[in-house]
Amino acid sequence: MSNSRNPIRAPESVKALLGRISRNIVAPVAEQRQSQQGWREWLKNKLPEHIETRVTGVVERDGTLTVFAESAAWCARLRFEIVELEAQIRERNADIGKLVVKVMPRTK
Repeated sequence: MSNSRNPIRAPESVKALLGRISRNIVAPVAEQRQSQQGWREWLKNKLPEHIETRVTGVVERDGTLTVFAESAAWCARLRFEIVELEAQIRERNADIGKLVVKVMPRTK
């Protein structure tokens, strides 16, 4: 039984449900992945090779660019390099307000 406050809706097809999930979940994940790849390529061209190869990930979220290094030692060295690139990073994306370097070991 339906009333004017809570009308009964026709069921959605599986295709429609999956399409909505794709737009709401998969699309933002794909955008984040593309952003990560863009930053990785950019850093590859800016960092010395011996340090760039130690980067395990890059995430841009909520005005923060987080760069991950494979160990605490490489994290410390990477921090110095990131400070040197700070102006160029903000030139590339003015929304970046904070730069963070963290440890994230490579998975085997």
